[in-house]
Formats: sequence, structure tokens, C-alpha cells
Amino acid sequence: MSGTESALAAFNELPADDARARLLVCLDAPRWAEAVTLARPYVDVGELEDAMVAAAAVITDDELEQALARHPRIGERADAAQHDAEHSTREQAGVDRGDADVVRALAEGNRAYEERFGRVFIVRAAGRSGPEILDHLRHRLDNSDELERAATIDQLAQIAVLRMKEALS
Repeated sequence: MSGTESALAAFNELPADDARARLLVCLDAPRWAEAVTLARPYVDVGELEDAMVAAAAVITDDELEQALARHPRIGERADAAQHDAEHSTREQAGVDRGDADVVRALAEGNRAYEERFGRVFIVRAAGRSGPEILDHLRHRLDNSDELERAATIDQLAQIAVLRMKEALS
């Protein structure tokens, strides 16, 4: 049994409260964490990922707001008291805070996004550079409200899956 398989087996065996707590670090939406917890046991990581994505697709606006509150703005340092600072710092490592033009453009883009959609811009930053994130942000500013809500949830689900895979590795 590989390390990931044994970690998944251990996750499957956790008491429900512990499994929910682990999931809430991935995506702070209690009903989502409950749905993923109740669907255990998972035979493989792919099945867990599918359950996480499916449960995220039906989160409410209030749950979306709660989940987004745990994420700092792209390009800004995470506040340990408010955000999942360790995860966010690692996930945003591709943003070169020394590149003043990118930092400024991200700050301007974040403001424009928040004015347009009324919430913080979220993107799976892991593996993306600052300019790639900026392109993603600019593209999403043209979305309809409905399309952007779906894109936001998709990005939150991608982040949640990456965090869980990291926890299982």
C-alpha cells in the first residue's frame, strides 16, 4: 500500500468530527465538509476528489462567502488570524512580490473584481505565475455574475482538492 493509499485509508477511518475538521481546512463550508465526510469510505483519491467537486457545486451564497473569508487577496500576504496563512503563502509562491508592476496590477485587478462582483477574487494560484494569475483575473472580469459564481466555486474546489492531496501525500 502506497503512502497516499494508507493516508486515504486513515482518512476513511477518522471519527466524523476529525474528518470534517480536516476538510474544513481545505474548504471552509460546513455542509460541504459534512457531505464529503458522509460519503466515506473512498476507494481512491480520484473518488474523493469527485466527491469534493460535486459537493462544492451546490454550496450556497452564504457558504461561498464563508469559504472566501479564509482566503487573502491574490498578491497580498495572508493574515494568520484570518486566513489559512501557511497554505495561502505556499499556494501563491508563484507571485513575485518583488515585481512592482505585477503587484500593482493585481491590486488594481482585485479592486476592480471586488467592485464588479462584491467578493474577493479567488484562483488556484498553485503552479501559476503572477502574470498568469493576472491574465486569469482580467479574463474573469468579463464574466456574467452567474458564470463568475461558477468559476469561483470551481477554483475553490480546485484549491480544496490540492490541499487534500497535499494532506494525503
